[in-house]
Amino acid sequence: MNIEGKIIGNRYEIIEKVGNGGMATVYKARDTILNRYVAVKVLRDEFTTDEEFIKRFNTEAQSAARLTHPNIVSVYDVGQEYNIYYIVMELVQGKTLKQIISEEGALPWKWTVNIAIQICSALEMAHRNGIVHRDIKPHNIIITEDGIAKVTDFGIAKAVSNSTITAFGTTIGSVHYFSPEHARGGYTDAKSDLYSLGVVMYEMVTGRVPFDADTPVSVALKHMQEEPIEPIKLNSKIPEAINQIILKAMKKETSARYASATEMMKDLSLAIKNPSGKFVQEKSNGDFTRVIPTIPENAVNENKYKTSKDNARSKEQPKSAFKRYLENNPKMKPIVYLGITILIIVFAALIFWGSLKLSTKLLGSDSDSNEQVGTSLQSYTSISVDEAKQKLEELGFKYEIEEVYSNDVDEGIVISQKPSAGTLYDPNKNSPIKLTVSKGVKKVTMPKIKGLTYEEAVETLEKEELIAERVDEISQTVEEGIVIKQDISEGQEINAGTTVKVYVSSGNGLEKKTVPYVVDLNVEDAKKVLTENKLEVNITYQEDTSKSNDVVLKQSLEVGSVVDEGTSITLTVNKIQELKEGTVNINVKSITGYKEGKDEEGNVIKPKNVLVRVNVDDEDIYKQEVPENTENINVTIKGKGVVTIKVYVDEQRYAYEQMDLNGSNTILEVKS
Repeated sequence: MNIEGKIIGNRYEIIEKVGNGGMATVYKARDTILNRYVAVKVLRDEFTTDEEFIKRFNTEAQSAARLTHPNIVSVYDVGQEYNIYYIVMELVQGKTLKQIISEEGALPWKWTVNIAIQICSALEMAHRNGIVHRDIKPHNIIITEDGIAKVTDFGIAKAVSNSTITAFGTTIGSVHYFSPEHARGGYTDAKSDLYSLGVVMYEMVTGRVPFDADTPVSVALKHMQEEPIEPIKLNSKIPEAINQIILKAMKKETSARYASATEMMKDLSLAIKNPSGKFVQEKSNGDFTRVIPTIPENAVNENKYKTSKDNARSKEQPKSAFKRYLENNPKMKPIVYLGITILIIVFAALIFWGSLKLSTKLLGSDSDSNEQVGTSLQSYTSISVDEAKQKLEELGFKYEIEEVYSNDVDEGIVISQKPSAGTLYDPNKNSPIKLTVSKGVKKVTMPKIKGLTYEEAVETLEKEELIAERVDEISQTVEEGIVIKQDISEGQEINAGTTVKVYVSSGNGLEKKTVPYVVDLNVEDAKKVLTENKLEVNITYQEDTSKSNDVVLKQSLEVGSVVDEGTSITLTVNKIQELKEGTVNINVKSITGYKEGKDEEGNVIKPKNVLVRVNVDDEDIYKQEVPENTENINVTIKGKGVVTIKVYVDEQRYAYEQMDLNGSNTILEVKS
């Protein structure tokens, strides 16, 4: 169905199609009410016939609309018009991560970690709101022109019902990024998203997916059965910590993966600071429950048959040498059995005697243990301090109270005691019993750390007994190493010991370049050198007759300084102008107004002389007395560029003009 040029929902004017997906077509549209551009995702026709799908689609899309996060594509609206079902979303300018990988191949590991941290942050928000993506793949991650990762299609994959998949023979997403449990059609949760993110990271650092085959079923089986080649073996530039993070995220057993996006993001942040560190913790097979595969019925029956045969064989096994000896020597049987009986009696007596000695010591009646006389202490922990004090006073025991803050034990409850329960205690000889009592959770006020360096932020938080967790983010406006934001608002009252996420600028993400020396080079050679260093070049001109034409006289950026790629540098280039000519035509007769006449005797009156002077750029180039009836004086001038011309007759100025000798009009007519 072609809907370009139409308005749906009485609001969204469809401008053009910008993409196709497995379940929808994406259009660029204009919101005629808010006058802004949006993306409209319209369901393909084959999905609109499944009522169950449509119901779940609307529910999931509305859930996703609740998510507001800088790394999540915002959902603005969900609607239906006739048989058109659509979602209105934020229009993001940029490329999908899949396009970037296809164009560039394996990506730098630091850039990969930065993008992964942003995706983790988006997943953390979604999982906290009970929304699992279920379709994390590079196709659903858009990288903006500013280097910001935006995850789209949150919660929509869940809407696909089994009937829809069966009916149309398709699945949402790509099996290359499915978790093992997703591939086998089992229960998927937040850890399934983390597995898919691990696959995405694998592809980012190696340029290829971990599992590939000719059919989707074969790929799914590999996810369930095979271990991936370690990414570090495909790209030796990957640090060990990144290699371990990817492998942990891609564990087959969900319990062996990261427990949450927060936990994975913490390791990613540590990897930025310590890429060769061994901080990624792996769980052994005994740390979590294993899934026991179902045994087919025929296998059970076969095992029963084998067991029966084995039992039959065991009955036929030969008798032991001891039994054969007794059977061959029947007179020895009473002696052997008597010896065994005596050994049993002696062993029992030893046990009884040891128990008696131990109980005597505990009761304080042993004459050799007079120094250990006392009462066995009971436990006073996990009860109120008042109750503990009452019990100790009733026994006449001395005690001391120490109060400490605790995040785990309620206020007024005993946390621990010294000596511990079971210890013999004599109030006349031993020190007072020390009870450590909870003061409850310590509350502190969240300080302002935005704008500080990371080190200053850590120091500030530690003063308030808070823990800093660094999250690096690319920023076009904030200097590297400076705190951009904090996840807990300034002035908020929180528990001491709380972990605060500190978002720190990792710079603008641009490559750093060292400015080369290009003075005295020809301008074309200089531009080539600077362009190869990814710098923008601007040109201005200046004349220096002591140097060759088109030579660089100076550069605006200091040699050896380190700047971002794309920084502009201005070159001042030598431009020696050529001498050009112009002409000044002067009509003296017109200026003086001379008219012929005769005197009283009838003789023609002779014209008098006047002084004509032509000045160019404050220098006289023509100065001559001529008859006042002279009609045409042609003066040739020479110069460069624009010159200022002044013409005087008898020291009265009759012209003041500027002439561009490089222009098309280089003739000046001077007359009345």
